[in-house]
Amino acid sequence: MSNLFDNISEKNKEKIYKILRTTTNNYPKDINILSNENRSNYIGIIEEGTAQLIFNDYLGNKTILETLKENDIFGSLITNINSDEITCITKEKTRVSYIDYDRITDTENIKYDYYLTFIKNLLIILEEQLTSKNERIAILTEKTTRDKLLQYFKLTAIKKRSRTFNLPFSFTELAGYLSVDRSAMTREIKYLKDEGFIKIDKKRITVDYM
Repeated sequence: MSNLFDNISEKNKEKIYKILRTTTNNYPKDINILSNENRSNYIGIIEEGTAQLIFNDYLGNKTILETLKENDIFGSLITNINSDEITCITKEKTRVSYIDYDRITDTENIKYDYYLTFIKNLLIILEEQLTSKNERIAILTEKTTRDKLLQYFKLTAIKKRSRTFNLPFSFTELAGYLSVDRSAMTREIKYLKDEGFIKIDKKRITVDYM
């Protein structure tokens, strides 16, 4: 994922934060960021730490929508975070900066070259996130756990430009991401390994069916 401040100096980043009246908050582990913020139209930037956007259905099932790492962004522009079904849980101590979206669209700031670069970066990230969401839809529309795994491994290998890659999260989180039962997923991974579709060493996967 691209960085919101690619090709922008630290000095100009501070200027942008000042122009947009950015605020920054620190959170401990296992806190729902969204329940601690009274904001309706903003972009959040993970400055440090890790968090996960999670969809909680009425049966209590949890689906990981996205794992947010340093420099990743989230907010009302990207996800329906104002829904009670969406939480954003910190996985460690996490620092987040907040930008009011209405201030971003103030045309007065476009006179600065570094601000134009900031806007271009934001548009690139939004395009990347749209692509990522479409990939997720392609995975979740597969009917079986096996097909979801095969599609996920294939898309990840293409994205990494390598048939060998490390899973970005635990098997429990992978099951949540694929919206499948963890035990059934673990069995299916073993079958895929035994049948020669993949090689697996802990969290390192090699795809052999491409």
